Amino acid sequence: MTSIDEIFQKSGIPSKRKLDPIRDPTEVYKSAKLSSNGHSRHAQVDDADDDLEAGPAPPPDDDEGDYGPAAPPEDEDGGDDDEGRFFGGGITAQEKEILDYMDDPSLSNPSALPDDDSKIDQSWLKKTALAFEKKISRNAELRARYESDPSKFIESEADLDSAIKSLSILSEHSTLYPLFAKLGCVGSLVSLLAHENTDIAIDAIEIIGELTDEDVAASDEDWNALVDGLLESDLLGLLLSNLSRLDEEAQEADREGVYHALSVIENLCSRPEVTETIGSDEPLLKWLLSRASKAEKPVTQNKQYSAEILAILVSSSSKNRRSLTGLEAVDSLLQLVAPYRRRDPDKTSGDEEEYVQNLFEALTSLVDETEGKTKFLEAEGVELCLIMLKEGGKKLVKPAALKLLDRAASSSSSSSSSTSSSSSSSNPKSNSDSDSDPRVPPASLLVCQKIVEAGGLKPVFTMFMKKMDRFTAERMVNLFASLLRSLPADSPERIRALAKFVEKEYEKTEKMVKLRRDYAAMLAAVDARIEREKQGMDSEEDIADMEVTWLAQRLDEGGLFTLQTIDVVLAWLIAEDDGARKKIGELLADRDEDFGVIKATIEEQIEALDTETEQGRETKEMLTALVQFL
Repeated sequence: MTSIDEIFQKSGIPSKRKLDPIRDPTEVYKSAKLSSNGHSRHAQVDDADDDLEAGPAPPPDDDEGDYGPAAPPEDEDGGDDDEGRFFGGGITAQEKEILDYMDDPSLSNPSALPDDDSKIDQSWLKKTALAFEKKISRNAELRARYESDPSKFIESEADLDSAIKSLSILSEHSTLYPLFAKLGCVGSLVSLLAHENTDIAIDAIEIIGELTDEDVAASDEDWNALVDGLLESDLLGLLLSNLSRLDEEAQEADREGVYHALSVIENLCSRPEVTETIGSDEPLLKWLLSRASKAEKPVTQNKQYSAEILAILVSSSSKNRRSLTGLEAVDSLLQLVAPYRRRDPDKTSGDEEEYVQNLFEALTSLVDETEGKTKFLEAEGVELCLIMLKEGGKKLVKPAALKLLDRAASSSSSSSSSTSSSSSSSNPKSNSDSDSDPRVPPASLLVCQKIVEAGGLKPVFTMFMKKMDRFTAERMVNLFASLLRSLPADSPERIRALAKFVEKEYEKTEKMVKLRRDYAAMLAAVDARIEREKQGMDSEEDIADMEVTWLAQRLDEGGLFTLQTIDVVLAWLIAEDDGARKKIGELLADRDEDFGVIKATIEEQIEALDTETEQGRETKEMLTALVQFL
């Protein structure tokens, strides 16, 4: 909260940092206002400390002198002594009144805060809105009239500050948001972001953050009415202006202001269409990239927050991913994660670790797009990820690099071409027959080829043969599936990938079958529990209502998707290599199983595909062809 000292020092000056904080006319004016007896509040606080250090006073004795301060007199003035000192507090009654005035909005505007919640209705809001507008107008008028004399408008500045803070109570009464916007108060509140006093602007930003916070129990209709009003008043443009003028290095209040501005942006991202509006604001995106790239040691909260918002923007919108890719975000973010290629971030404060996580999350979303994959290749992202797999930190960097590599190699991105899958679907042994222009190979194919060319098979399969957690195992399996799906038949890269499963007496193939057993056991346990739940239900309608929940449990707890991917990899090996076919058959027979279990899993996957999309049709064609080899 802005203190009265800061308001007196900073008001009325175009740039608050040009003011000399030690001695100026405003400070003299402040001293005169705070104490009528000529003593400063700080000096009296020090005196109070000296009194306290003297220790407790002994019991009074008529025959002896006084020791220590006397007990507070019980009078109607509330216990002030003869000198006007408030007993034990170290400040005068006048000073206490001034501080209370600043801390309690109701003192400066008794009508702003009603006695109880029942009075917070449309009538109260209309009165509050009128008072709010008057304070804005009064402050603007006095500022214009006494531009060179801050003492003339300092009181109106304090009133305005109090009025802004009093609006926070609206967050508990979100049904009033539409009326708040209709009365024009939303526009007036946003206009304060352009106030000459940055403290007033920061207060307005903070209140907007409170009103739009995810914890506010507002309906979609009420929340949208407020947000629409904010955006129509050019909130994004004014937020960017404040982000540019606030000096984080010089002022703690400015650092908090930047944080509150970023918080508002994050709140607005909870609505998809607003997220795309933010993502289309190129100057704001450039600022976020620049702030996330700023050299700092240690990493500050605002730097981490900027990276987090970038990750939010690109995770929810293909349009935003393309916008950021056009700003060379892939190359910038890769440069930011490059220093961690051989180490994990510092965990002392937690900000650096979260910062690196957000950078990787943003990159992982960006490479979902064809444009992102292309930029990833151009910036040597594959090579960087492989270095991290070989030498990176164990707990954060390696898993993050593996996930990034997996997504870059995947052909299931939102806008990438899946031509390689169409070629492989008709005949897995001759998947080089592509229906696309061979001069323009799909980006996922280029990533897969680069992984092999850059010597990535060795570190990837080395990790696969070690003890893995579930996250690593699932990413490994996805990456193998992408390699086998994308690399053309009889190409050197595909032959090298298949050779890894054959070498050392099929040890990698055997590891894949063992991994299948683990996931099959997990899924069987979840299916058994679901079956028991079904038996306890009385109607088919209840069972139908639970289908979506059960599917989520099979995917999450049972690892259904990973089991399906493992079986796709095994099906490729069965179709491509006779030795692998024999080995897999022998390993399955150890548990009285055959290729039928793999076939059943793939057929279930085919049934769940959305064949209305091109990608779904191509995947179905590929899987159907694989089933024929089982």
